[in-house]
Amino acid sequence: MRRLISDFVDGVRSLSPARFPWPRFALALALGGAGGWLFALARLPLPWMLGSMVFCTAAALIRAPIAAPGVIRPPMTAVIGVMLGAGFRPELIAQLPNWLPTLAGLVLFMAACAASCVVYFRRVAGFDPTTAFFAGMPGGLMEMVIIGEEKGGDARIIALIHSARILLVVMTLPFIVQAIEGVSLGATRASGPSLAQTPLPAHLWLIGCGVAGVVLGELLRLPAKFLLGPMLASAVVHLFGLSDSVPPFEIVNAAQLILGVTIGARFVGTPPRTILRVLALSCGSTVILLFWTLAFAYAVSRFAAFGPVPLLLAYSPGGLAEMSLIAVALHAEVAFVAAHHIIRVFLVMIGAGPLFGLIGGKRPVVGE
Repeated sequence: MRRLISDFVDGVRSLSPARFPWPRFALALALGGAGGWLFALARLPLPWMLGSMVFCTAAALIRAPIAAPGVIRPPMTAVIGVMLGAGFRPELIAQLPNWLPTLAGLVLFMAACAASCVVYFRRVAGFDPTTAFFAGMPGGLMEMVIIGEEKGGDARIIALIHSARILLVVMTLPFIVQAIEGVSLGATRASGPSLAQTPLPAHLWLIGCGVAGVVLGELLRLPAKFLLGPMLASAVVHLFGLSDSVPPFEIVNAAQLILGVTIGARFVGTPPRTILRVLALSCGSTVILLFWTLAFAYAVSRFAAFGPVPLLLAYSPGGLAEMSLIAVALHAEVAFVAAHHIIRVFLVMIGAGPLFGLIGGKRPVVGE
């Protein structure tokens, strides 16, 4: 608890004008908002997330003075966690046995993605074995960067590859889902009531879930505590029927905007040539990932109680928050999608290091 309070105090202090780049952040928000607005006018999928992501990535490429410090992401991450937890309804418990075939398929899907991408980054991109291994894992951006660097890999390349993975998968999958489902994700308003329609007790429940969830995440030492803690607290509240409230759609749109800005701003400070090379290489790995996602979604749907589209969202290695937002837009089973992403990231986190030590840890590291 002391560490949580200390982190909160440090976070508040970091917002002071002397430490926080307010002008650059304001420019990033302005560009992201413009991108979201234009994408909304064009009726493109998830406009506020994808539009802000594209505009801020382009700004990073031309070295525009933008910034999105990490301190801005946790509040929006907590909002998304509460929203995801609201998808855990009482009737969900009866459906859990139906998840066994899809979870088995998830493990096989991860193995296929990892093997294919590692070989691709080794043979096509020419990365050294360590960098190729941790860049090819289907999830866990920060964890793969930390473990990969400890094992002797290029942390910058690993971080850029995973950032590009999220960017490209999130950019392409909504259009695939839109074509398969036959609906326009851009034409539907974000799920949930408006701020004006949300009663005060609902606001209190949502805020309480967020605050209690962050504390719970700290006490349990959860990975991604700002997401999983509020999600767990909200899931308990909604599973037991204590509340059926969901975050207002304005807040969900703001969360999309912040997510898009932070993903795009990850490329700030990187030479444009490096960004373009990584994006070009990641296009190849994204094709591999989307191929396996489509293949496993359709194959598993023949043996499971879920259709291809929910399985596409559940398997796609494009980020828990981002894929869950697509599920919200489609009114799909958010709890199903979120649970599979949590399990995917958890398996990557606990398995990548030992697996590398088993099959690749004794190989000599070859520089680029």
